[in-house]
Amino acid sequence: MTKLSRSQITLRSVLFLASVVLTVYFLPRSDKNRYIYEVNRPWNYGLLTAPFDIPVHLDSLSSARLKDSIDAAFEPVYVRDLAAEKTLISEYTTRLNATTLPDVSPAQKNQIIKAVRQVYENGIVDAETYQRISDGELPAVRFVHDNVAISVPTTEFLSAYRAYEHIDSVMRRGNMRGALSATHLADMLQPNVTLDSLTTRRLLDEAYQKATAPVGVIQQGERIIDKGDIVNTRLATILDTYEEMIEERSDTKISQHHYPIAGQALYVIILMAAMYGYLYIFRREYFNDDHTVIFLMSLLTVCTLVAFAMQATFRSGLYIMPFTIVPILVLTFLDSRTAYFAHIIEILTCAIVSTFPSEFIFVQFIAGVVAIDSLKDLSRRSQLIRTAALIFVAYSLAYLSMEIMSTGSVAKIMARIYGCFAINAILISFSYTLMFLLERVFGFTSRVTLVELSDTNNPLLRELSEQCPGTFNHSMAVSNLASAAAQAIGANVQMVRTGALYHDIGKIKNPAFFTENQHGVNPHDALDPIQSARVVTGHVTDGLAMAEKAKLPPVIRDFISQHHGAGKARYFYNTYVNAHPGEEVDPTPFSYPGPDPQTRETSLLMMADAVEAASRSLKDNSPEAIAALVNKIIDAQIAEGLHNQSPLSFRDVQAVKESFIQRLRTMYHTRISYPELKKSAPTAAAGS
Repeated sequence: MTKLSRSQITLRSVLFLASVVLTVYFLPRSDKNRYIYEVNRPWNYGLLTAPFDIPVHLDSLSSARLKDSIDAAFEPVYVRDLAAEKTLISEYTTRLNATTLPDVSPAQKNQIIKAVRQVYENGIVDAETYQRISDGELPAVRFVHDNVAISVPTTEFLSAYRAYEHIDSVMRRGNMRGALSATHLADMLQPNVTLDSLTTRRLLDEAYQKATAPVGVIQQGERIIDKGDIVNTRLATILDTYEEMIEERSDTKISQHHYPIAGQALYVIILMAAMYGYLYIFRREYFNDDHTVIFLMSLLTVCTLVAFAMQATFRSGLYIMPFTIVPILVLTFLDSRTAYFAHIIEILTCAIVSTFPSEFIFVQFIAGVVAIDSLKDLSRRSQLIRTAALIFVAYSLAYLSMEIMSTGSVAKIMARIYGCFAINAILISFSYTLMFLLERVFGFTSRVTLVELSDTNNPLLRELSEQCPGTFNHSMAVSNLASAAAQAIGANVQMVRTGALYHDIGKIKNPAFFTENQHGVNPHDALDPIQSARVVTGHVTDGLAMAEKAKLPPVIRDFISQHHGAGKARYFYNTYVNAHPGEEVDPTPFSYPGPDPQTRETSLLMMADAVEAASRSLKDNSPEAIAALVNKIIDAQIAEGLHNQSPLSFRDVQAVKESFIQRLRTMYHTRISYPELKKSAPTAAAGS
């Protein structure tokens, strides 16, 4: 097994550390050790007793209603500024007497001053207070004198503007109204009755305290709640009080803050280490590939952080979060076993912030299993829509079962949770878009892309069928042969099928130089073996150039470059050697550029390519002859070392041979000779 380089070890260490640090850093937390519960749901913890006397307060809803009633009946405290009132009247009197008003007599001036004194005696308030009075929100206010509160109706209170209007309406004579204008009375009128905010706040707080005083007490050692009890509003209030008192009585902050973080960090480290352990033991090829490790760790970390944000932003946000996108994407690019393991790691990580961890884990586990089972071979968008519908059903049934099991009835089932599941199912459709994005970022090739590429209407395959019909038929036959073998050994069937269709596209450049496209004329007759070998081996280089131009994914280019490996164009090499006896021949001009197959899939293609081509020259199609041909070709490739770099096992090789033999026997089975119809002699009835 290939060892990791120092840079690869560093990369994996950095990814591991970054994933743990980001997860723990953004993990929602509180400085308090709190129980996680929800009103009208069962208590998931054991028996809880009071460690000290706990006062019983009204629940938040009742308390809020009581405060609303206090607010509605409460009379705020106002004060009357007699000094300011006296000063303002005196200043206006001086101004009125000093102003030359030939049409206004002293008696009329006294009437004006009397009217001003009257509005001040009634009370002038600010505009906001007057608006509340007009709206009926403030029918009375209180004045406090010698610690005695006196309630005063506000019917006669006016704002400065309304006070001037009142005086103006009383002074009906034109000369008196002119006097009001000339002395700028409107500018001088100021409120003399103002709000005493400090006293008002104090009295209101006292009223709140009296109204919300404890209505009972739970004595030390008394039962508060036990496992399975429904958390009603009263118990929720008692639990809040209990936690607040525990916090106040705590002697140290370390146990309240640092220890939980340390526990969370250890929890995440264990889960991420489990992911690394799985890859290292069961999927070493994934662990050795930088892109795959980055993809998995990034996907897990990003989805975890998004889940934390959803939980912090929305009520029941964890049920809106489409966790099944993780197994869908991993299944698409890797395999079902890795998808299942990644999903387990993801939901266990996010269970930290769940209100009901056991319910969350069960529901998400079922949804993930359904997603993986329903998308074994994702090839069309419609499959994803079907999967989203199945996931919604799985969520709904799993949640229903947990609710009935915990509460014993369906009455307390929350309909909004099903709304969350519906949103979740809709969000799953975005995984189709993410597939194409991740293909570009990490260089993966999804099953969807492979299916699209295997469409024979693809421009490159259509050109192959038109320019090289023999090669196209050969590629189709090789694709079927290799796909059956891939199915037998558990390799990637779709990848083999698609790669086989494109492996010989380089022959488009020189179609007549390949036997399957010739019609009686062989251009190699005019060339020496070295020139012929150069043309034949060049179809690999030409194919890679065409694949690059067509932007075929790297995995398909591997089939083009590796389907002959570094083997020789055996026909021309043998011809040249026979023509130069006793001469040491350099095999380089006759060798393909390689490299040798690196994966099981490319090894299958090399075997299928050679076997299918050789089978066309078989004169004896008996099962024995076919078996001998298959064994001879594959054993020769193995002896030449062409499959040394492939992870193909001896057991795989035997299964591949059996698959090839069975498929070729079906293709070349002996046909039954149909008897000819003999004409019978015409009967008398026929002749009549």
